[in-house]
Amino acid sequence: MADHLSEAVPERTFQHQNSLPPLPVPSLDISLSKYLDAVRPFATETEFEATEVMVKNFQQGIGKQLHQKLLQRAETRRNWLEQWWLDSAYLECRSASQLTVNFAGPAPYLEHCWPPAEGTDLERASICSWHMLQYWNLIRTETLAPQKVGQTPLDMDQFRMLYCTCKVPGVTKDTISNYFKTEREGPCPSHLVVLCRGRIFTFDALCDGQILTPPELFRQLSCVRRCCEGKPEGDGVSALTTEERTRWAKAREYLISIDPGNETRLELIQSSLFIISLDETKPYSSPDNYTNLTQESLKGDPTVRWGDKSYNLIVYSDGTFGSNCDHAPYDAMVLVTMSWYVDQKIQSTGGKWQGPSAARVLPPPEELVFTVDEKVRRDISRAKKQYFESTQDLQIVCYAFPAFGKAAIKQKKLHPDTFVQLAMQLAYFKLHKKPGCCYETAMTRKFYHGRTETMRPCTAEAVAWCAAMTDPSCDDSAKRKAMLLAFEKHNKLMAEAQEGQGFDRHLLGLYLMAKEEGRPTPELFLDPLYAKSGGGGNFVLSSSLVGYTTILGAVAPMVHHGYGFFYRIRDDRIVISVSAWKSCRQTDAVSLFNYFSSSLHEMLHLATTSQL
Repeated sequence: MADHLSEAVPERTFQHQNSLPPLPVPSLDISLSKYLDAVRPFATETEFEATEVMVKNFQQGIGKQLHQKLLQRAETRRNWLEQWWLDSAYLECRSASQLTVNFAGPAPYLEHCWPPAEGTDLERASICSWHMLQYWNLIRTETLAPQKVGQTPLDMDQFRMLYCTCKVPGVTKDTISNYFKTEREGPCPSHLVVLCRGRIFTFDALCDGQILTPPELFRQLSCVRRCCEGKPEGDGVSALTTEERTRWAKAREYLISIDPGNETRLELIQSSLFIISLDETKPYSSPDNYTNLTQESLKGDPTVRWGDKSYNLIVYSDGTFGSNCDHAPYDAMVLVTMSWYVDQKIQSTGGKWQGPSAARVLPPPEELVFTVDEKVRRDISRAKKQYFESTQDLQIVCYAFPAFGKAAIKQKKLHPDTFVQLAMQLAYFKLHKKPGCCYETAMTRKFYHGRTETMRPCTAEAVAWCAAMTDPSCDDSAKRKAMLLAFEKHNKLMAEAQEGQGFDRHLLGLYLMAKEEGRPTPELFLDPLYAKSGGGGNFVLSSSLVGYTTILGAVAPMVHHGYGFFYRIRDDRIVISVSAWKSCRQTDAVSLFNYFSSSLHEMLHLATTSQL
């Protein structure tokens, strides 16, 4: 009987949280050995010898002391890194986050039953929002199945941050306001916020405790649009979220000081389930070119995005969709999971609502009208000006590589993600005639509140292979041997990083421990090779596999002379978003994509001729 009951009751979303292992602190000796291995491709013999001495001194001196302190910290925290990472990577950062921190991208729904079509935007937005509300309800009722790798459960805490979450600017440090609660925990906000033509509206997504149907959502969205048609644009207060963080914090404080009601309006936006952005742009280009969609999602109209919200659903007037999300509360895989759920639901119903068409009588959406004065208007104007200047400098291309995908790569018994990563290394090597220090996201969610670790794909083995591929005197046999060694090293490092045995977060912890204790910055972190190899957030290639679904995203490069490189791998194609800064004359996103495409072809040819 007990066995029968246990089979019948599904796992609850957060049921494994308390049994997840704590994030480990790696061995200091092993971390430093890996660090030396990682800097080697960027050093001359003389530089490397100097760094070896520096690492040895660190290992035997201050590093040893800091490591002991880190172990003590880990004894009292299930995740010794969590708050440090949130603060140092996101909340203490003062640069404008909407362009440099947020991730964005085209929604996938145009790849099957929703081709671009004028006049369909509100109807589609209603269906799309309804599915997103169903997903919210799954998390709220804890009936969303916990994610696993094999039989190993993954941390689900980030899913709490998808809804009812907003970053709030502070003068020296931001905070995250999360209003979400499960049913067992108590009431949860259930209102949506809609941005249209610089104006802001809100309405409840529930009526008598039931989620509004698509016809009801359509009626509310249509009401918002009618309110805005033929009227002057609103003040565009949301543009303030694009500002440098301290300036936005001060502008926000001033906004509240001139009218306490403004704080209530801000709170309503912050606590809303998510934002629906009605954007009048028509960005679709073609099935193999998502460039315009991706560009508009990442750097579109700031008066119809709330840049600090955990999720903005962007509804374009040509019937296509995008998203723009603050990165601080969660990583992209959470959004990918939700978007894939919505995508599959839309596909299974042919994009149509199959329920009743009748709509209940609902109160109309309420407009949130901020009290503003000349100073606020100047702040908004300045925010828009600096935002548009920075967006004009950001180059983004998003193309499909349709020649082959996961199926052909796996047929050669090669890992598809490693295949793409090495093709990227080769592309950078061909374009820039040198190795490119690279960050690839490794997931650490098998640990309590785990997020990510850095995996560094620019290994000595990868560089040796790139050199072989560009050496006319090197035969195919030598190239194949070098490629297999590069694959082997990459796969090993990725597996270790996912087990919490990378070294970048460990070094960050040692650096922050020194800072917290008021000690001078250890010499290791001042070594030119530390930054040259990517340390301290200086990677010229910032990359991530977004998954094996139809969902894609994009972010800005980590450094001015670098690239953002994000990709999804399907059975028959690979789709890539590449970003670069136009003001850097050394980088060009289109050139990198072209070299990447030719590298993929070369690698498959090499794998085919070797009968791997």
